Amino acid sequence: MGDPRRQKKKYVTPKRPFDSDRFEQELQLIGLYGLRNKKELWKHRTELSRYRRTARNLLAQSEEERAKVEHELVQMLTRRGILKKEPNLDNVLDLTAEDLLERRLQTIVFRKGLACSIHHARQLVTHGHIALNKARATTPARIITLQEEESIEYTGPSPLNDASHPARIAASMVAQRVVQEPTSSVDTNMDREPIATDDEVVEE
Repeated sequence: MGDPRRQKKKYVTPKRPFDSDRFEQELQLIGLYGLRNKKELWKHRTELSRYRRTARNLLAQSEEERAKVEHELVQMLTRRGILKKEPNLDNVLDLTAEDLLERRLQTIVFRKGLACSIHHARQLVTHGHIALNKARATTPARIITLQEEESIEYTGPSPLNDASHPARIAASMVAQRVVQEPTSSVDTNMDREPIATDDEVVEE
């Protein structure tokens, strides 16, 4: 179990710390998805790296040997909404950091129109205004499954349940603007080149 006072890091830092291109890409993702710092991004990139490493190892095995583990990996990624294309190992290798960031609770709260900005969504989650399956959820970085996504709502005691609340009105206006203007400033950076996922950068 280990000593709780000496917990291991859940992320791997980049091997090239002074890379201006990576700096710019990371800052874009931090701003776009409302991350607190680069550590949050590195955690998701390390998680993605584990998926990709597992997929590469499975591709090196025979079909009989990898059948069970391959099915479990693909089903898990599909259930979480991370893998949207044809469920196979080749598409697992094509995953990017954005695929994981889009499944964060914070991101989905904003996409569902419950908050007026990605940063407001983080505030709502951390302050206990968001419920998941009727239970309060306070972790913005939690990866949400497709089934759980349907149960995201405001908590019962939250004043945001009042449709006349100023934050509700602002969130509704933003949601309408995003629908009417898909190329608005909210998603202007979504068409940029994805952040580099070179495994040697994030893997040990």
